[in-house]
Amino acid sequence: MFAMTTETHQDQQTEGLREKIDHTRETASQAYHDAKDKAASALHTSKDKAGELAHKTARTIETNPLGILVGGLVVGVIAGALIPRSAREKELLTPLGKKLGETIRQATQAARETGLRELEDAGLTKDAAKDRAKSLFDDVVKAASNAGSAAAKAATNKTSI
Repeated sequence: MFAMTTETHQDQQTEGLREKIDHTRETASQAYHDAKDKAASALHTSKDKAGELAHKTARTIETNPLGILVGGLVVGVIAGALIPRSAREKELLTPLGKKLGETIRQATQAARETGLRELEDAGLTKDAAKDRAKSLFDDVVKAASNAGSAAAKAATNKTSI
């Protein structure tokens, strides 16, 4: 009888362990599925926000490309001024700096020439400006936009060489 009681007790303990294991497995499975669902939701939200930001950035660039170029240059100058350079970086970056300086000079020159040409093509002189005040403003905006595009294009063409 003692052997039967011990065996029954062991069976009960085994059954209790199985129940605990099953419960732990269910809890872990539920936690896994919950985490998976939350991660999928966070990924979806992140993708949506990234897409919105990309569209907003594209609209900003389309409406003000010259402002973005100038802003990027300012950020680059500030970062360059705040981050110390090693001797090796100076050695490696000096030719690049000269090339970029030349590219910027050429881009500025291209923008200036394009802007002046646009103004001349529009017939904008001192005397004509008095007669065409509203038209002058529209033409200047167009010239600035074209000059900015030419500067960006010239800078892109030079930096890819």
